[in-house]
Amino acid sequence: MRLLLVFFLFFSLPFVFSQTIKEKDSIVHPYKKAMLYSAIVPGGGQIYTSFKSEKKFKNAFWKVPLIYTGLGIIGYRLAVNQITATSLKTEYSNRQNGGALNQEWIQYDDYSVLALYNSYLNNRDLSILGLAAVYFIQIIDAGVEAHFLKFDVSPDLTLKFDATLMSSNSPGIRLNLTFH
Repeated sequence: MRLLLVFFLFFSLPFVFSQTIKEKDSIVHPYKKAMLYSAIVPGGGQIYTSFKSEKKFKNAFWKVPLIYTGLGIIGYRLAVNQITATSLKTEYSNRQNGGALNQEWIQYDDYSVLALYNSYLNNRDLSILGLAAVYFIQIIDAGVEAHFLKFDVSPDLTLKFDATLMSSNSPGIRLNLTFH
């Protein structure tokens, strides 16, 4: 019985997976162009794939405000951390050289100013990493979105679970996958 099943699967699989290539399927996905547009202008690939979409709705426009919000918030935090670190560096330098002290940092001693300076430098570095992460994630997202332009979800593809009785009259589940 097992040999018959293996023989059947071996000779039937080439017929199950054979497909005819349509003219529309041979078109190359524009993922490289979408990723290039996103690399040049953040959100450009998402806008490009929205215009290339054959669907009724433009599905990638909503991501552009999220991209710019992420870049803006992280960019703002980067600027604040850099300005504060520079102020702390100047404060420490003035304390060592006898210069004028900043009223903002007067309540801290020298070790606290150094600790705050290192903390703001670490936060600045993390902000740079976050900015790079948002930038590269939006490029990858544009490529993924472009790959889904030709993704077919038609009603001809069905996956159905049915309750059934197995050969020994025990309950089971039958999986029925239909390609039309």
